[in-house]
Amino acid sequence: MELRHLRAFAALAAEGHFGRAAERLHIAQPALSQQVKQLERELGVGLVSRTTRRVELTEAGRRFAEHCHAVLGSVDRAATDMAQVASGLAGRVSVGFIGTATYDLLPLAAREVRDALPGVRLDLHGELLSPALLDGLVDGSYDLVVLRPDGLDRPSADLRVLRTERLVAVLPDHHRLAGRSRIDLAELAGEPFVMHFSGHRSSMHERVLAACAAAGFRPPSITEVGETATLVVFVAAGLGVALVPSPVRSLALAGVAYVELAEPATIDLALATRTGETSPAVHRVAAIVTDLATR
Repeated sequence: MELRHLRAFAALAAEGHFGRAAERLHIAQPALSQQVKQLERELGVGLVSRTTRRVELTEAGRRFAEHCHAVLGSVDRAATDMAQVASGLAGRVSVGFIGTATYDLLPLAAREVRDALPGVRLDLHGELLSPALLDGLVDGSYDLVVLRPDGLDRPSADLRVLRTERLVAVLPDHHRLAGRSRIDLAELAGEPFVMHFSGHRSSMHERVLAACAAAGFRPPSITEVGETATLVVFVAAGLGVALVPSPVRSLALAGVAYVELAEPATIDLALATRTGETSPAVHRVAAIVTDLATR
């Protein structure tokens, strides 16, 4: 049984006339009649009652017409869906975000993709660390990731810098410097710090230590955390001060104050995809994230 036979019978059922159905299908009437007879032989049941004026469907013919419509509808929907997949208008894209991009870029990207690409299913993963994001990209857990590119170099991943962000101080709102609009980082010498994990688990830890060293001091004590939200909560609880990229201001938790630095250190934010990525949907989502990050 071929799709052309199903289309032929569906046209005959709709027109109720061999001549009109043949014209609709742009085939000769005898060819249409042969296709219907072939269907009847394959199914072992009569589908039509032929008269001189019109064609009447048998009970089996009426039921088979319903099956034809269902099958042809599914085929048409599948063709449309595949065309959308090929153009990047449909599909599934898994995106991972570092913690500091979770609060501004993630919600913006989710809304933009929903509006611009309603056929794309977006799986979002936030509050992650750059090394874990890169590992997840390489092993297929994520299709694209937003991370810090410091020290990350994989031939299997393509990195592009999205923007450069200033570091700002996060202080408990009762801190002696919390009411200032700008401070020198050296004024935080002697303060306990809350930082992201050390080692190879987070690029922020070394970047903050480098900024402190450039200001002439090293924090006397450090509390390490895995998530940016936890870091800000710990500052609010009075466990120390912190340095974070400026977009973390979007995390407006009670009990903290964000204060600009007079000479702020900076850190890059980057987008990574797998080298040779072929999914049109991934490229469309990557373009949206890039546009949002660079506006």
